[in-house]
Amino acid sequence: MWKQCLWLGLLLLLVHPLHAQAPPTYFPQGEQIPGPACDAIPQYNGPTARRCSPEELQSWLDFVTRWRTQGRIRAGDDHGFAPPAGLEWSENNFVQPQVMVHDRYLYDVDRGAYTVDRFLEDVDRRYGGVDSVLLWHTYPNLGIDDRNQYEMFRDLPGGPTAVKEMVEDFHRHHVRVFFPVMLWDQGTRDEGRPDWEAIAAEMKEVDADGINGDTTTGLPRIFAETAESLHHPIVFEPELGLGSDEMLAYNYSSWGYWHDQFAPSVSRYKWLEPTHMVHLCARWSHDHTDDLQEAFFNGIGFESWENVWGIWNQFTPRDAEALRRVAMVERRFATMLTSAQWEPYTPTLEYGVFASKWPAGRQTLWTLINRNSFNVDGEQLAIPAETGMRYFDLWNGQELHPQSFKGQTTLSFEIESRGFDAILATASPDEGLQEFLKSMSRLSDRPLASYSSLWQPLKMHIVEMPATKSYAQAPDGMVLIPAGDFRFQVNGVEIEGMDEDGVDFQYPWEDSPRRYHDHLMHMHAYWMDKSLVTNAEFKRFLDATHYRPKDDHNFLRDWKDGSYPEGWGNKPVTWVSIEDARAYATWAGKRLPHEWEWQYAAQGSDGRTYPWGDNWDQAQVPVVDHGRTMMPAKDVEMHPGAASPFGVEDLVGNVWQWTDEYVDDHTRAAVLRGGSHYQPVGAIWYFPQAYKLSEHGKYLLMAPSLDRSGAIGFRCVADISSFRNN
Repeated sequence: MWKQCLWLGLLLLLVHPLHAQAPPTYFPQGEQIPGPACDAIPQYNGPTARRCSPEELQSWLDFVTRWRTQGRIRAGDDHGFAPPAGLEWSENNFVQPQVMVHDRYLYDVDRGAYTVDRFLEDVDRRYGGVDSVLLWHTYPNLGIDDRNQYEMFRDLPGGPTAVKEMVEDFHRHHVRVFFPVMLWDQGTRDEGRPDWEAIAAEMKEVDADGINGDTTTGLPRIFAETAESLHHPIVFEPELGLGSDEMLAYNYSSWGYWHDQFAPSVSRYKWLEPTHMVHLCARWSHDHTDDLQEAFFNGIGFESWENVWGIWNQFTPRDAEALRRVAMVERRFATMLTSAQWEPYTPTLEYGVFASKWPAGRQTLWTLINRNSFNVDGEQLAIPAETGMRYFDLWNGQELHPQSFKGQTTLSFEIESRGFDAILATASPDEGLQEFLKSMSRLSDRPLASYSSLWQPLKMHIVEMPATKSYAQAPDGMVLIPAGDFRFQVNGVEIEGMDEDGVDFQYPWEDSPRRYHDHLMHMHAYWMDKSLVTNAEFKRFLDATHYRPKDDHNFLRDWKDGSYPEGWGNKPVTWVSIEDARAYATWAGKRLPHEWEWQYAAQGSDGRTYPWGDNWDQAQVPVVDHGRTMMPAKDVEMHPGAASPFGVEDLVGNVWQWTDEYVDDHTRAAVLRGGSHYQPVGAIWYFPQAYKLSEHGKYLLMAPSLDRSGAIGFRCVADISSFRNN
């Protein structure tokens, strides 16, 4: 028996030399393949600073090459997974921003028009333009009511017809267009067909180019097969990598959330398939140097995401300029960056400088990054000498004059602190190279270090509301909110954003947006509607004014033939935009409340948690609706026990209520108060509730067609004097 065990052990060593010949630290860690262990920052109890020897680098390269060979076989194709004809553009899709459709640079609500040219002019000026856009219309507003992701797409202003025209505008600029799919959206209205059919039909209808799989680890093959069956193949781009390497066969792109190290990682998917495009993403980072260096080293792309769920995280001037130059090199030499002979960690001569080599016939490209916090000058690359070969420093736009000795050529150049370089070796420079070098030379006259790395949040301002006329007596249906001192404490319930500067709102007394707000203020007396504006009251407004909004999609969606359903007169009016609510308020001689007025009327001066007190009481609010099809709101004044200290009712748990609007250069958002009865289930990403009086919701605004909701109503206030609170 022992002889059989011995022979079995020897056989396993022969069959699996991979595990016996190299340390396990070289195996991929998620999407990242670690570099050679010898390339590391010195530590007092660890390695000293040194360059890896050529033998160590070759050992590492041999290991990861064997792993790639085996990985391709396990994935089902030992020759790779290049995209088919018609989708090759994905190989050159280097810069892609995720773009909120709510961004004011993309849509002008006053004109009611998409402004693709304005958006592209801005990104071109700041960081050199984009190759594709991921247009985002769902989260974080998805789940405010029972509209599913596909309905929200159809609710975009102008509907699919206008969206297709917008896509055509991007195509006119040679920019590809992606939209997201949320497989987690199984708690809102049932679309009536599988997601793969719904999203494929949606993309064909507007002639879009790709799908981003939100929170997915690869999109299943059936998505590709369905798109192909509609004769509209598209590129799939899962957010969280791939569930298995086999998915490379039909997911030609992906995102990468990487952990940065001094020695750069190698992209698992790019290494397995050189044509696979990865977009590195670090949406909350205020310094993208590490991300851009990792991307350049790997010849992959970057997610140039700045409008993060309506929170503006703009690139610093240094990051923007670095991205411009990185993208210029990658686009110009895109074909070389898919080389099957790619050699990451090709030897360099300076500590902290890392290079990838991209051979392509009689040409070779090197992409280099300097991870040191200081400039590195002098000899950088030593390579075999070749007769007739010329060398160009692409980053600095100049030809190099190498030193050759005993069959070896040495290239000397400078790389600035935390900087980049690219070297081209060619015996036959193409005719466009000189123009490219001139462009890069002009840019490199100003080093990246001269650009500011200071990040600052975008300022936000409140949309002013004109005072109403003064009312000495209570208007019908209104109650007095007396003057008093008030500590206004509130925080946003946004799912993401942590406590970053720039999250949530910036009140008039604050110097930047932030999640938590605390302000002592004196409240002047005012009148407030005792309950929410009802369907019957809104109908009187329509009868008197014949009001009809310019953008009327979804306006009073649950009404029919100009009136609300029978028995709904005392229900709160919904499916009205903030503009519709303001129009009603103006007609009634009132206005919408400021948020602090809403909260003071609900809370009084004792800081209570709910209008009725500090303890939650389910009996004081409508029963929560978790269904996929939302039930109508309850009649007003059905919960008198939930009245506030001043007698205001229906503040919490029936429908959200419009209050203030805030605007910055890129985003409009409304403060919603009170929460609603509708809460879809099945995912943590649905619009969160805010029943507590110390919480509010941030609702991104784009256009009335999309903004209107079956879970948002409103109430009004009226002024007693000309005094305004601040």
